[in-house]
Amino acid sequence: MKHLIPSLTHFPNLSRPHRSSFALTLLLLLSLSVSPTFAQQTIAPNAATPSSNLPVPAGRTVKPTVYATPNATTVDDVVPLPVLNAPIVVPRQGVLIETAAGRSVMEQAGDTEFNPASAIKLATALVSLRSLGAKHRFSTALMTNGIYDSATGTIAGDLIVVGRDPSFHDEHAVEIARELNRIGISVITGDLIVTPTFTMNFSASPLSSGNRFYDTLDATRRPTSVARAWTQARALAGDTQTLARVPSVAVMGAVYVSNVPANSRQLMLHKSSPLVDVLKTMLCYSNNFMAERLGDMLGGSTGIENYLIDKLGIDPDEARLASTSGLGVNRMTPRGMMRVYRALAAELATENLTTADILPVAGIDPGTLKKRYDDALGRGSIIAKTGTLVRTDGGTSALVGEALAANGERLYFVIFNRGGNVWRSRSQQDQIVLDQQLQRGGPRAVAYIPRSSVVQLANAPTSTTVRTASDEYEANPQ
Repeated sequence: MKHLIPSLTHFPNLSRPHRSSFALTLLLLLSLSVSPTFAQQTIAPNAATPSSNLPVPAGRTVKPTVYATPNATTVDDVVPLPVLNAPIVVPRQGVLIETAAGRSVMEQAGDTEFNPASAIKLATALVSLRSLGAKHRFSTALMTNGIYDSATGTIAGDLIVVGRDPSFHDEHAVEIARELNRIGISVITGDLIVTPTFTMNFSASPLSSGNRFYDTLDATRRPTSVARAWTQARALAGDTQTLARVPSVAVMGAVYVSNVPANSRQLMLHKSSPLVDVLKTMLCYSNNFMAERLGDMLGGSTGIENYLIDKLGIDPDEARLASTSGLGVNRMTPRGMMRVYRALAAELATENLTTADILPVAGIDPGTLKKRYDDALGRGSIIAKTGTLVRTDGGTSALVGEALAANGERLYFVIFNRGGNVWRSRSQQDQIVLDQQLQRGGPRAVAYIPRSSVVQLANAPTSTTVRTASDEYEANPQ
């Protein structure tokens, strides 16, 4: 080292203090030039360097960042440079496809939350079946506080309607008029009173429902479309004898919404179609009103959510419900929805029913799947529930159900899309399912005989009256 340090005698003009400072500076520079620590700061090709100069907490190590060599010739040699502040990538599609036995066939973001839109109705259907039973019928009671005069067919008093049937429609009201005529009643001198729970024609307003019921009872006020629908319904049921007489009951007073008056007694009890038929209509047309009314009887969205968690064992992070129809911001993972669908199929099996008894069969049943898979190849091979929200979450689309392949294999699928064009998402969903069928020899139609009377609530709403829209969309904001 003495050969590397110039003698201070070569600087005769420096004073003693300056010579000391000069010597210390030279020594410092020399030590830095040969220090191992300093030498490591020069990054050689493929050398590793800590990604941060921040202190490392005890018990943790810093993974080195590997930089690419300028002369790399193979893919393995090329490592991308680190990206600072990289955005979080949110999957736009979640897919889970399984065999009937539970073997996973395809999965993408299976544990990521999506908005299932109207596929939430599957959960509502499941809980309603388990709580009420497939054969349950909703009751609408006709009562009076008046006095009946059999000679004139008149009740001197009020007619009271009590019920909460989510499927109650025009044809039900005509049927009630027919039954009142059958027991000799044709005139009510008092008012028509409907209880706050009564609704008709998918209207949430009991007063509007009461006014509609008032007009529909009376043949002189009955809309032509209702009379035509009633005729079609009776003909469909093979009941031509009833058509010989037009049902009619005239109420002379006004329409009120109120609780049942004191001293009222029951005149008759009208029963709806079985729950399984109500669900078929609700799910084919994705009727939001019916789903919300059913949900109200089951504890609302909180009641449905708690049921999924407590009875199906779904993790709370896999299901968060804001509605029982699918409107709004709901959240569910593909894996959680798969558990709902399998539980629904199992529940139906206990009643000797299949999913086709309550869900639309693509290309055959009316409603949201009528024009999907409607070609000769795929028609009748898909049973599924759709979901569509054109604005929420940037555009939401869902398809949940099952597909039958030519080799006899049945596949269960859940496909969620968000943040994109819903029509393009539908096309992608259809292609995913078809690809899986083609890998197994192609689609095969399920054994299914459509019953139009079921979709029309058997003697009740016809296809022209139950449909609230040509497809399912979220309600327009007020």
